Amino acid sequence: MPATPTLPEAPGTGPLGIICGGGAFPLAVAEGARRRGRDVVLFPLRGFADADVSAWPHVWIPFAKVGRLIAELRRHGCRDIVFIGTLLRPRLRELRVDWQTLRALPRVLKLFRGGDDHLLSGLGRLFEEQGFRVLGAHEAAPEILVPPGLLGRHAPGAAQRADADRGAHALRTLGPLDIGQGVVVVNGHIVAVEAAEGTDLMLARVAELRRLGRIAAPPRTGVFVKLAKAGQDRRFDLPSLGPRTVQGVADAGLAGLAVEAGGVIVTDLPALVRAADAAGLFVLGIEAGNG
Repeated sequence: MPATPTLPEAPGTGPLGIICGGGAFPLAVAEGARRRGRDVVLFPLRGFADADVSAWPHVWIPFAKVGRLIAELRRHGCRDIVFIGTLLRPRLRELRVDWQTLRALPRVLKLFRGGDDHLLSGLGRLFEEQGFRVLGAHEAAPEILVPPGLLGRHAPGAAQRADADRGAHALRTLGPLDIGQGVVVVNGHIVAVEAAEGTDLMLARVAELRRLGRIAAPPRTGVFVKLAKAGQDRRFDLPSLGPRTVQGVADAGLAGLAVEAGGVIVTDLPALVRAADAAGLFVLGIEAGNG
């Protein structure tokens, strides 16, 4: 019989395994890890990951085939792993599992009854029990984190800073309920809370409320605020920003973005700041503890 593949003796050695959902973040993490001298192997999930992963060493993995994923991670010597990219929570009846997933199914069913953080942290523990070390994407590529302070040409005024403080306070209060990671505050009023629809659709909703006259404040009023959830396992599902976020904030008639420094990730921060500058928006990295 062939020898059972073994993992490197110590974490931090061997290639980094990146389990890829959709979007640009898997490649941003891969590039950041490679710049630090780390070999990487991508494990894109079929139906979610983008075709761009084909430019990297990769193995496509059918969704819910945990046994196949574990075997391939071991075969490639990946002890350290990162989960990154967008996924939609599947319906349980749609899962086509392999034997190893089937053995863990009672445990997985319990994880599905919680929020996203509960589910992702539980899945991370399953891999840790198999001898892997689960890293946060920001640990492999720290440059994807938003830094503190003012990040572009435009600065918030006193009213915008007050809105940012109020939004941060609201998110710290909502975080333990696993509701969302973003809010919109206009002149001290919370006009939208991000839920299952995500950031882009929440901002589109704010734009529609302005169009309907339900938000009477003039354009360039209000702030989009985003923080990681309190108590969140930061190896999974850190809130993220992208070019569509900036466009959504502009379309919603807001003055800018206030996001948690060290708690929000972005694939290309200079490009995002340039887009915000061009749109006349401020971008502010704030501390989660004090807004």
